[in-house]
Amino acid sequence: QVQLVESGGGVVQAGGSLRLSCAASGRTISTYDVGWFRQAPGKEREFVAVISWSGAYKDYADSVKGRFSISRDNAKNTVSLQMNSLKPDDTAVYLCAADPARGSRRTGIAYNYWGQGTQVTVFS
Repeated sequence: QVQLVESGGGVVQAGGSLRLSCAASGRTISTYDVGWFRQAPGKEREFVAVISWSGAYKDYADSVKGRFSISRDNAKNTVSLQMNSLKPDDTAVYLCAADPARGSRRTGIAYNYWGQGTQVTVFS
């Protein structure tokens, strides 16, 4: 079983940056793709970014492309999300997830393991 814990959320002014981390315990996630999703109040959960197990493949939602960057350190069993040029529309709870079904990296329900989330609030 894998436990995921997100950290690094906070309150930031528009244009600022935050770095989120997803730390895994219980077993290694080095063989799993890992994704970040977000959910704002009253909205559905949406895909943000995903990184393959090796780090060779990365994918981003159009809304964050060029501003967010996903990376991983398999030796530390962690995945990070660097968020730059933040906008008020980025305000949400950010969740990391691991082990999606094949071909479903952008689909939340395909993931087997989820963290509890970390709140990101961006004010203008």
